[in-house]
Parts: sequence; structure tokens; C-alpha cells
Amino acid sequence: MLPWKRVLRPLTALLLTAAVAALPTAAHAASAPSTGWNDYSCKPSAAHPDPVVLVHGTFANSTDNWLVLAPYLEARGYCVFSLDYGQLPGVPLVYGLGAIDKSAAQLQTYVDTVLAATGAAKVDLVGHSQGGMMPRYYLKFLGGAAKVDTFVGIAPDNHGTTLDGLTKLLPYFPGAEDVISATAPGLADQIAGSAFLTKLNAGGDTVPGVHYTVIATRYDEVVTPYRSQFLSGSDVHNVLIQNLCSLDLSEHALLGLTDRIAFHEVANALDPAHATTTNCLSALS
Repeated sequence: MLPWKRVLRPLTALLLTAAVAALPTAAHAASAPSTGWNDYSCKPSAAHPDPVVLVHGTFANSTDNWLVLAPYLEARGYCVFSLDYGQLPGVPLVYGLGAIDKSAAQLQTYVDTVLAATGAAKVDLVGHSQGGMMPRYYLKFLGGAAKVDTFVGIAPDNHGTTLDGLTKLLPYFPGAEDVISATAPGLADQIAGSAFLTKLNAGGDTVPGVHYTVIATRYDEVVTPYRSQFLSGSDVHNVLIQNLCSLDLSEHALLGLTDRIAFHEVANALDPAHATTTNCLSALS
């Protein structure tokens, strides 16, 4: 086995951890509910005037990443939408693998579609993993700040990941990073220190006019170190979920897939005027 393949194998294994609980089903294309979630006849209420656009993570898709959170928000009166992005030719159902700047352009188009369908002035964005970072490119470089009110990132790789230090070994294996970039550029873009992340974070983490919330777990094994997920800025709320409930053991994937304590914080971020205390009991709400 070539030396760089010994690095790629654990890298791939760790990245796949983020998607283990979100492996796609055969019914993906038609599995989203027709009422409230991806219902383009949904009209936002006065209480929740911004439609919510959900942005999936790497190796996930617009349905499987949101089987719990989308109905959770729908039940609270939101118009909820989700998109697929970052598709690679010949790779079905697992997305978020394409170049992230191009994925951000897909988000730009999708937000315009949602705004046109709903008649809303702005949307709120909620993303998991790459989906909690990629929209920042849309906000910063593609005019998204004028169309987004609140952006919530769940376990986002805002400053890239070292995958517990494994990415630091790539320079010792010539050609390894080129292989990743050529086959799945969306993965290479997420490595700490990548050209994409350098551009994204130059000049500050946030843009004016958008309210940012980041929700992280200390047990994240995919985006490491976990504190690299947090943003700096005047309108940022960084949340470590264990500060709200020390019993919450969710790691990277579960935080965005099933963690109702995290989802309670999402609801608070989307409607801060009616926010309630988030604690361990929020798992029952």
C-alpha cells in the first residue's frame, strides 16, 4: 500500500463518521413530507415570517440529515425547506462533496427560489457540519447577507478540521492532498489551512446584518479541535451544548441529526423574542 493511502484510509473513516447516522434511504427523493417541509405553497406566518432553509452536511442529503429537525421546526409553525448541493457525477444520494464555492452558488439559487415561492423578504439558514460553514461564503461573497436574517451552524467546521491531527500528516505523503482535491474537492476545502478557508475567514468571521449562532459539542470527533467551530463577531452567540446539559454526550453526527437539546437552541436562535431556557429537560420538549 502506498504511504499516502495509509493516511487517506483513516481520514475517510473519520469523515464518514459524520454521516453514519444519515445514510440515505432508497426513498430519499420523495421522502420529505408534503406539508410544511419542502411545501412551496407554504406561506410564512406573522409569528415566523422567515422561511427556514436547512443545509445538510458532507456525505448527507436534503432529507436524511433533517428527518428529526425539519418536523420539529414544522410543528413550531415554520415553513421549512431543504436543498441538495455539492453533487459529484455518478455519486448518488451522498452530497456535499463538490467544491464549496460552487455549493454556495447552489444555495444562492435555492434561497432565491424559496423567497420567490413564499413571498418572504428573508430566510433563516440552519446547517449541520459543512452546511454550518458553507453558507458563510454565500453571505460574504454572493450577496446572501441581504437575504438572510439568522444563520445557525450545528457542529460547523468554520475554521476547518485537523481530524484529530491526521490532516497535519498530509504534507509528508506527496500526492495525497491532490488525490483528495481531484476526487472530492469539498473534502479538501474543509481541511484546516485550505485556500478556501483562508479566503473565507480573511477579514473576519461574520458580515453585518446577520445574526449568527454556533452550537458545538466537546465530543466532536470530526471537526477538531471543537473550539475551532466558534465564530468571532459582534452578533455571534457561541454555544457549547455541555454547558447547557452536562449529560449530553452527542458527538458530531448526532448533534445535528437527533439532539433535541441542540434543536431547542436552534428554536431559540430563530425566535429569540420567545426563547426559553435550554437544559437537559429540553430533550423532552
